[in-house]
Parts: sequence; structure tokens; C-alpha cells
Amino acid sequence: MSEVAIGRPVPDLELRITGDRSVRLSHYRGKILVLYFYPKASTPGCTQEGLDFKAAINRFRRQSAVILGASRDSLKAQERFKEKQGFPFDLVSDPDEELCRAFDVIRLKNMYGRQVRGIERSTFLIDADGILRREWRKVKVKGHVEEVLEAVKALKKGEPV
Repeated sequence: MSEVAIGRPVPDLELRITGDRSVRLSHYRGKILVLYFYPKASTPGCTQEGLDFKAAINRFRRQSAVILGASRDSLKAQERFKEKQGFPFDLVSDPDEELCRAFDVIRLKNMYGRQVRGIERSTFLIDADGILRREWRKVKVKGHVEEVLEAVKALKKGEPV
């Protein structure tokens, strides 16, 4: 069961992020936070999604938005992924699935004819007060970053997202 709900504060969880740092979600208060979950570092779809966020980073920054990518990968795998792709944002390592459970992104998926537990590609838009304002689930990579950016702009203007 998800701990998050639109219109409610997100839980102030501790995150392990690239740069071998620990931060809490509250660390991002005062800025809009785009938290996106992807299934596995260095795989084609996840790489493309990260590169799309990278390409739009300055447009997000102009809206006072911070981007964080998250998966169950180890911190070492996240560090390699970030470095290889040159991502200008941090990645969260969540091997114990605490963050994944809070945002209810773990699903049973079919892979090569068998069911496995994995992350359902999802994105969450959290306002400067730590309130969840929008969520995207079952994300398709193509065009997604532009849709998120438009929602960030609307949020910044005080419009419905």
C-alpha cells in the first residue's frame, strides 16, 4: 500500500544518493521535486529516460525544479550510470525498497515468461512544500519529460497540474 497520495505531504524518508550522501526528502523543500523511478540502471529505456531529463535540465532549473532518479540498484551501479551518461542530477539507491514501497512502484511483471517483481516506471511531482501534486504511472519514455516539464511550469504559475 502506498504512503503517498495527491494533495498530501510525502513521507520524509532518508535517501542514499550518488556522491555517497544521505539526504531526506525534506532537504528539497523550497524547490519543486521531480522524483522518477526506473526499473534498472544502464538499460536502454532507463538510459533514454535519464538522457531526456538531462537534455531538459536547464528548463527544469529555470522553474526551480530538482530532478532525482531512483531505482533498486546499488549505490555503485547508480554512480557508474550517472558518470557514464553524464547526468547532471543525483540518483537514489533504494535496494531495500523503502522509497519504492512508499511510492507504491513495485509490481509483478512478466519477463521471459515468468513473473518477477520490479519497478513500474513512474514519476512524481512534489511541490516546494513537500506535497505530492501529480503522479504518472506506467510511463512510456517518449514524450514523458516534456509532459512533466509542462506540469512543473503549471505548478510554478499556481495553475492546476
